[in-house]
Amino acid sequence: MTVRDLFPTRICETTLAGQKGFETLLADLEAACRMLEAEDVAGRDWCRRNGYGGYTSYASLDDLPRRASVFDDLRRRLDRLVTVYAQDLHLDLGAGRLKMDSLWVNILKPGAGHSGHIHPHSVISGTMYVATPPGASALRLEDPRLALMMAAPPRRTDAPEAERTFVSLAPAPGSVFLWESWLRHEVPPNRARTPRISISFNYAWS
Repeated sequence: MTVRDLFPTRICETTLAGQKGFETLLADLEAACRMLEAEDVAGRDWCRRNGYGGYTSYASLDDLPRRASVFDDLRRRLDRLVTVYAQDLHLDLGAGRLKMDSLWVNILKPGAGHSGHIHPHSVISGTMYVATPPGASALRLEDPRLALMMAAPPRRTDAPEAERTFVSLAPAPGSVFLWESWLRHEVPPNRARTPRISISFNYAWS
């Protein structure tokens, strides 16, 4: 009998730590995120109305790389990573390319989380982590076949990582996770005593 692995879900895990200027980049990103939290009244209002536990610029600011040079520096670094990841996925982009079309800040306060979701209209999504205090939430990825399994029994607790229903990726400052945008994911409640800070983004095909 032959058992073959087909249709894998490929996740990119890498880090900006160790790159030239990383410590300065990280400090500047945290300062910029804190500044937005303090000054973005529309963003804070959206968070209150929608029950977001902390602050996100997702619904209020869509021009961060043009607004602050540190976000544009991050964009350039992410562009390089996404190019390599797209090659690993064997994406045929034709005459087009993958271009960042959104980037937003997330400051998740203690006890807050983000329920399962996908990123429609994008090709590749990801998150870069700025502050991950002890107890900070991991990124929890869901098997994309879960909704189709119907009467299937659960996986054994000792199943290999690639065959589990959920897999959690623990971040550190500088960590970058990339995935295809159709992959459902969530952020469990933040168990840290201080906020968890991350920057999320989407790339579209144009």
